[in-house]
Amino acid sequence: ISKMVPTTDKGRFYAFGRVFSGTVSTGQKVRIMGPNYTPGKKEDLYEKAIQRTILMMGRYTEAIEDVPCGNICGLVGVDQFLIKTGTISTFKDAHNMRVMKFSVSPVVRVAVEPKNASDLPKLVEGLKRLAKSDPMVQCIIEESGEHIIAGAGELHLEICLKDLEEDHACIPIKVSDPVVSYRETVSEESTIMCLAKSPNKHNRLYMKAIPMPDGLAEDIDKGDVGPRDEPKARARHLCDTYSYDATEARKIWCFGPDGTGPNILVDCTKGVQYLNEIKDSVVAGFQWATKEGVLAEENLRGVRFNIHDVTLHADAIHRGGGQIIPTARRVLYASLLTAGPRLMEPVYLC
Repeated sequence: ISKMVPTTDKGRFYAFGRVFSGTVSTGQKVRIMGPNYTPGKKEDLYEKAIQRTILMMGRYTEAIEDVPCGNICGLVGVDQFLIKTGTISTFKDAHNMRVMKFSVSPVVRVAVEPKNASDLPKLVEGLKRLAKSDPMVQCIIEESGEHIIAGAGELHLEICLKDLEEDHACIPIKVSDPVVSYRETVSEESTIMCLAKSPNKHNRLYMKAIPMPDGLAEDIDKGDVGPRDEPKARARHLCDTYSYDATEARKIWCFGPDGTGPNILVDCTKGVQYLNEIKDSVVAGFQWATKEGVLAEENLRGVRFNIHDVTLHADAIHRGGGQIIPTARRVLYASLLTAGPRLMEPVYLC
């Protein structure tokens, strides 16, 4: 399923996609897998029946009994289980198809609020529908409680706001002036080794931040380098193209933010005990720090974090997520502040 198409029935959507294998038919019981589904787990997985299969011809739709493989169709009755995209299968061991990546990212944002405060629930519901109907738009709730809509440009935002006001929320809204989204980066290697101690003082993390080589962030954005690549092939590519050290290139823990962004966390430690037990907690801290940078709480871009040393308590109870995640975030922020942090602004390429 690549997108949701609004129907004439308010608040309902056709799930629009292509049949890659087999035949999809009306009444068929299927497994609906959202983008966060992991095989073997029940999170983001639903088992439901397809109410109707339809053929979409421009603005018109035609109900049909079944759709064989290779065709594009719309499905009715699965929209409440998917936000924007997903994979539908009858096979128990099926994996998710990769989420579609767009060549442009949302760079212009506005804050919206209802003219009448009593209409706030309608605005929230309208924003959910808008996020479903447009695969490019992002709807965010800031910590301050502001509702933010981010789009690919001013025209795109204008269309989204018109749809929100007239079709999705059906209420008068107030809109702030457009603001450009920034990115944060670093200009040099951290001047000193950064250390953070856990709240209980039993665990220590040592890190440095360095800027990525020119072109690597763009390669990650395009999908040429990513978390799903085979580690040895990815390491070879990084060694040949960007002169990375072979050992370090094999020890990339993750990409961020959101697991796919243009920042990497690299394990440069040697012979640290219990390191694998805290990996998930350090990764969670990394995702948090790369999502909200140290200068303006914007996403980071083009930063490589090296874990140089870790000192851990021998007892597992003293090195849980509550101790490691905030410690990892603090040491990541310290690494950024000592590496010449900079703001990057988006530039339109004609």
